[in-house]
Amino acid sequence: MGRQEGVDALLQRLQGASDVDLLQGADDRVRFSRDFFDYSPVLSQQLRDVRADLVVRPHGLDGVERVVQACVHLGIPLTLRGAGSGNYGQCVPLEGGVVMLTSALRTIREIDSDTGVVTVEPGCSMRDLDQALRRHGRELRLLPSTWRSASIGGFIAGGSGGIGSIRWGFLRDPGHLLGLEVMSMEASPQRMWLDQRAAEPLNHAYGTNGIITALQLATAPAVCWHQLTIDCQHWDQAVALLQRSVQSSITLQLATLIESAVLAQLPPWSGPSTECHRLLFLVAPDGVSSLRRLAEDAGACCHDLGPEDLTGGNGLRELSWNHTTLHARAKNSSWTYLQMLLPQPEAPAMQALRERWPDSLLWHLEVVRQQGAVRMAALPLVRWQGEELLKQLMQDCREVGAVLFNPHVITVEDGGLGVIDADQVAAKRRFDRDGLLNPGKLRGWIERN
Repeated sequence: MGRQEGVDALLQRLQGASDVDLLQGADDRVRFSRDFFDYSPVLSQQLRDVRADLVVRPHGLDGVERVVQACVHLGIPLTLRGAGSGNYGQCVPLEGGVVMLTSALRTIREIDSDTGVVTVEPGCSMRDLDQALRRHGRELRLLPSTWRSASIGGFIAGGSGGIGSIRWGFLRDPGHLLGLEVMSMEASPQRMWLDQRAAEPLNHAYGTNGIITALQLATAPAVCWHQLTIDCQHWDQAVALLQRSVQSSITLQLATLIESAVLAQLPPWSGPSTECHRLLFLVAPDGVSSLRRLAEDAGACCHDLGPEDLTGGNGLRELSWNHTTLHARAKNSSWTYLQMLLPQPEAPAMQALRERWPDSLLWHLEVVRQQGAVRMAALPLVRWQGEELLKQLMQDCREVGAVLFNPHVITVEDGGLGVIDADQVAAKRRFDRDGLLNPGKLRGWIERN
């Protein structure tokens, strides 16, 4: 059966189903086949012509099951999509087929009043989920800078960390994802509950090895985070102040350092214009005075922006992590970026790279906790000068001791630590034995014997 014949047969099976919306228009097929992969000129070239043959939106689990059965029967690829706020082409259907929107699967099933553990469907927006948790005195531990639009299922399937990583590390660290409800990709789909050990291979797997229909997550006591920025004249001074701040007994949710040349490309509401480098902090209220003191000791200028307004859209969260790159690219789309964990001490590595690439690399740092230790992650802006120079820059980063997480590749493994996770492949064999889920993204499956 040819590709178009398969799609026609699929439409015949699904038409008239009251629990599945069919989106067949060209605009919908283009819109829902993209995410923010255009951050990468490499991926932009690779993915520019990729399109779904059909987009579907099931209203509930029966609708999901109906779509799965039809795709398996006809051998049609199925790619799951949350809000499409990722940057790496996670939800782009490389082999066409069906893109399934999860936006209607958004029920918060339970918030445990004793533990704060939440059970929620994957299409729930992180903003709605965080607001619901705060009514119970809880908050999400980790959020991407796109938290106002991102879905919780998309974050678990495609994200790794973000706001909160300074306290809580990364999504794949034990203790965050406590369980999953998953549906298998087979003619008679099974829905089963996985405990946290069994759920781990589906965490950050791009939806390649199981259909997540509910998640169970640990949360944290809610804090009314306070926003503070500190401007430093010299880069070394700013790095030293950042290190001193995160090594102190101050509760922080975000600690970001933006080089002055990057700061100049951020929107006007980001603060007073300056030639200084800027630190951004989300700090617990009882730590505000201590941060002011550290800024004073360093001879830096402190700006108190007051408590976060989570109902607005112009807070420090929207200047951090990948939003920094988003704002810079809005001014000049020739910028792309890298992601890396800097070696310790950080200063020599950054200086070596600055000397080798004086006009091509602008620094943006985020403090994270990695295996219990405080580390500096870098998401520098990179001036696009072609793929060969980008490869050389990445090699130089590795040579100075940085661990690179390449945002210019399409597979799960190559965007991470570069090694095949046998557990992820085993989960795909268990839940998607025909390899129809988001094909082309799990290298371990492609290269299996």
